Parts: sequence; C-alpha cells; structure tokens
Amino acid sequence: MAESSNHISQRKIEHLELCLTDDVAFKQKTTGFDKYEFIHCAITEVEIGKIDFKTNFFGKEISYPFLISCMTGGAKETENINGQLALAASELNIAIGVGSQRLALETKQFNESYKIIRKNAPKIPVLGNIGAAQIAKLKDYDGIKYIAELVEADGMFIHANPVQELLQKRGEPDFSGLLRSIEKLVKFINIPVIVKEVGAGISKDAAKKLLEAGVKGIDVAGAGGTSWAGVEILRNNEVGNYEFWDWGLPASYCIRTVAELKGKFDFILIGSGGVNNGIEAAKALALGADIAASARIILHELNKAGAEGVQILIKEWFEIVRKIMFLTGSSSIEELKTNKLIRKEKLY
Repeated sequence: MAESSNHISQRKIEHLELCLTDDVAFKQKTTGFDKYEFIHCAITEVEIGKIDFKTNFFGKEISYPFLISCMTGGAKETENINGQLALAASELNIAIGVGSQRLALETKQFNESYKIIRKNAPKIPVLGNIGAAQIAKLKDYDGIKYIAELVEADGMFIHANPVQELLQKRGEPDFSGLLRSIEKLVKFINIPVIVKEVGAGISKDAAKKLLEAGVKGIDVAGAGGTSWAGVEILRNNEVGNYEFWDWGLPASYCIRTVAELKGKFDFILIGSGGVNNGIEAAKALALGADIAASARIILHELNKAGAEGVQILIKEWFEIVRKIMFLTGSSSIEELKTNKLIRKEKLY
C-alpha cells in the first residue's frame, strides 16, 4: 500500500525531531578520524595568510571546500529551516544540498519548502535530491528534471539508504535495476549526478560501479555520525533492537579508499559522516576528499544560534583547517592530501 503524502510529510518532521537530539549517534563505531594524527612540520614555510580555500564545485567557485549536506524538506515546518540554511550557505559562498524531494514528485503542496533554498541562495551551488528507491523504479525521467528545475539545481543527489529503507516502517528496500536506471538518468539529465549514502558509507567497489555508470560525484557519508538505522529504530519504538544500529563502513575508510579511484575517474569526492569539527574536516580533506560535508551538527547549531551561528561555526572550522595546513607545511588542499596523516599505532 503506497504511503500518503501526509504520512511522508509527518515522517520528515519526526526525523528532524530525532536528529535535533544526540540519541541517533552511532553507539560504538566511530568515523575512524580519531585513528589518525597529522604529521607536524617543524620547518614549515607556508605563509598562513596566503592560504586560499576557493575551489570549483560543478562549475561554480565556492569560498570553502564545504557542503551543508542534505537535511529536510517536504513539510511546512521545514521551510524556515531550509531558508535559514540557505542564507548561511549564501553568505559563506558554499554549496548546499536539498532534502529528499520525493514529495515534490507527488504533490505541489510542499514545494515552497524546497524553492526557498534557491530563493535565499541565488548564486551558490544547490544540489537537488531524490532517493535511490524512487530512481530504481522510474520508467521515465521527466519527474527528476522537474524537481531539479524546481530548485534550479546545479547537480542532483541520489541518496542510497538501504539500511534505512530496510528498517523503516513502510520502507522501500527494493533497489533492483538501480545502476541501469542511474546510467539512463545520467544520459537524460543535463546536470551532474552525485550519489550519496546517508550514514553507512559507500565502498570503493560500489563507487567504481557508480562512476562507470557516469556518476560525477560520490558523497561517501560513512558511519560514525548519524545512524539512520538508529533513527528508524527509535521511530519504531524498538528499543533494544540494536543489531543494525552501528551498521556501516567508517567515514575515514570510505574517503581513503574511494579516493584511490581518482586516477581512473574524474569525479568530485565529498567526505562526510560524522564530520563535527575543524580537525575532522581537515582529516576528511587530507584523506582525499575534495569537499567536506556535515548535516546534523549544522542543524543543531542552526537550532541554537540561527543562520549567523552556522556561519560562525563553519568559519571557525576553516580557521582550524588553515592552522593545520600551516603546521603540516601544506600551502593548498592538494598538498594537505599528500601524506600529511599517519595512523596513531605507528607513533608508539
């Protein structure tokens, strides 16, 4: 039985409420960022004031290699959240992802919750978003073109969330035909397609298959941050049913191994999954990501201090990244990626 639009909209609100707590964090598994140390360079000659973070992101220049990751949309209550996030991203001149636009395929009732992003951020990269379960079953792609145009998207995220769909009441854990459908979509749509996980990670093998299908970006969204298995377990009131709460590949592992595909494929690698401070953002970049990304901690900051608080937080993170680059002798992000990390066990 198909879900009603109102049921899906209510689910969006429940997801938001849970993500405004720390109850949905991984319980034992970490991102793996804690397993690395930066290699100190005592003879650094980097001029810290000349470090420039500007980078190209799907044809637009952004001021920091950072993406406010996809969060919400599809409910009246989410319109203000998206509007405020867009204002922060616009002020910082960074990229932003839209929450799942599935509802926009079914009704125009909540379109303003999506359109507010482009309205408040007219010049920055905006990425649309649709689920892999929906893509897998499409017969044509006019609907995807429509939701991309709705937010004037510079690219389209497909979020792959098999663990979440498996555990979600009325979930859709049928992804058969997904790769073939992605390959068709890539040829149909005139903007880049990026595939992201939602917290369980994308392996090197999965990334390779996606890139062979024509995908232009991979957002690994690895384990260690928000557990969407945990979100659904809490929504289902299945306290104690924790078998899949910590399912997934650590974010650091995903970034490091997917980055090995850079020599064979031309794509943007987004490092996310539990990036909660400037040091972790720097480690994501040092492990090979082109762009770091975060969601839940940004939502928390927005709830606490508004759009201005989000701006301050991200600027503070990149001041930390700047200092790390100075201390590791890295004058650019590309240099930061060149053997500037060491596994902690090698130090002792």
